[in-house]
Amino acid sequence: MSKTAVAIRHVHFETLGTFEQDLARAGYDITYVDVGESDLAKFDALAPDFLAILGGPIGVYETDAYPFLEHELAIVRKRLETGLPLLGICLGAQLIASALGAKVAPSGGKEIGFAPLTLTEAGRRGPLRHLDGVPVLHWHGDAFALPKGAELLATTPLANQAFAIGANVLGLQFHAEAETRRELEPWLIGHAAELAAAGINPVQIRDACRMNGPALRDAGRAMFKEWLAKLVAAKA
Repeated sequence: MSKTAVAIRHVHFETLGTFEQDLARAGYDITYVDVGESDLAKFDALAPDFLAILGGPIGVYETDAYPFLEHELAIVRKRLETGLPLLGICLGAQLIASALGAKVAPSGGKEIGFAPLTLTEAGRRGPLRHLDGVPVLHWHGDAFALPKGAELLATTPLANQAFAIGANVLGLQFHAEAETRRELEPWLIGHAAELAAAGINPVQIRDACRMNGPALRDAGRAMFKEWLAKLVAAKA
């Protein structure tokens, strides 16, 4: 019997990317729930065997402007209460941190482009070790404080980058899943205004993607595959 994986998606081009293949190989049927098209108030947080919350160009603190964030926070809290598998990427990781009471706020600068992580001892012991020395894709302006009960796995000089809560909850500020074989062109187009405002030339990101994309694709998939294999059964 197939297992179910649901990914809550905020913008159409920020998907599970390279992680999709390993989810499928692990026996998961993958479905996307698109914010703005689906009513998150009716979403059953406990129904999927695996839940991912993906990135997006808004802040978790913008609940007045984007009320659906309150529903997402409620979904995250419910998953955390039960210990069911939960992956947060970028905005998704910030939502997990916020749901646990940690501060999420502008970091004071944009971190956009390819750069390596600094792994903690915990990070080097676990699946993130595959990313050691590999430039990953960063695309954020907000940062999260480490949630209570979480284990810090990676940082950069600007922000915390990854944390785990037990075996089943993983928050990644960076992107190891991005489909770099397409050179991130949908990202460069979709975030054109953000890049222009930050004074970042998309040509530089495109060139860095050609250089770093293959290594990131392989390392990111190795990291995710190992984490996925170590998920433990949890009762809702």
